[in-house]
Amino acid sequence: YEVAAGNVSLTDQVRISEKAWRTKGSRMFIQEGKFVLLEDLMRGIIIQSGNDASVAVAEHLAGSEEAFADLMNQHAVRLGMTQTHFRNATGLPAEGHTTTARDLAILARAIIRDYPEDYKVYSEKEFTYNKIRQPNRNKLLWRDSTVDGLKTGYTSAAGYCLVASAKKDGQRLISVLLGASGTESRAQESQKLLTYGMRFFETHQLYDAQEVVAQARVWGGAEDHVELLIEDDLAVTIPRGQAKYIKAEMTINKGIEAPVKAGQSLGRLEIRLDGELIIERQLVASADVDKGGFVKSISDSVARMFSDE
Repeated sequence: YEVAAGNVSLTDQVRISEKAWRTKGSRMFIQEGKFVLLEDLMRGIIIQSGNDASVAVAEHLAGSEEAFADLMNQHAVRLGMTQTHFRNATGLPAEGHTTTARDLAILARAIIRDYPEDYKVYSEKEFTYNKIRQPNRNKLLWRDSTVDGLKTGYTSAAGYCLVASAKKDGQRLISVLLGASGTESRAQESQKLLTYGMRFFETHQLYDAQEVVAQARVWGGAEDHVELLIEDDLAVTIPRGQAKYIKAEMTINKGIEAPVKAGQSLGRLEIRLDGELIIERQLVASADVDKGGFVKSISDSVARMFSDE
């Protein structure tokens, strides 16, 4: 996120602090006082699960690991990770440091969707730093060609964990496994989840990002109507054979008055599967609509008297 925002660059030279060097758990084996490329540290985090690299990056981005955890929590709120609270950058046990399988899936989806170039690193099978070669701990990268990420984790409290993703025939699935008993069971159970998902579920693209799906009446505007669109791609993953039960319902606000700003929410789209609401999205204005002149205001006032709006 910080790289995409232009706040830092992957070519930044990051000085390694004593705290980063001393961090326990899986490591990239960086050395105190040395300077390391931010890009290398990112690979050390993603591929090698380097806790030392995580602390070094946190300090570079926010000044301290504690301040970086605050940034992580702010970003978690923006993503809708409602059951997550970060206390550190490593995932090592700490009081109040919690998350859920659902929230980890939300985070994985955001990485895949918003940072496709960075996501490619998650599929790399090994990384060598300072002449020390370490393999990616995600064993599925060697066993299943459809798997291209994401991240393993382990603590004594959480057990062996893996958030994995696979793409096959245009369908991408994310699996989240927490609390496995070992590295092998972690891989095997994750594989079962992905295989089950690919076999019994299918994904349908319903709308493309920025696709115009309706229009709304605007009163007192320079234009009588404004087109409404979906801001992001909208796809649904449902049990196989259930597509005929998908129904889209649109509700457009009444009494919309100029001025209208592009991106303003003017209605909602509900996607139902056999009557059950599964997705809801806002319908937003595709363009600004300024106020009309005096004559337009009068004519619209008269027309509105005979309208159901």
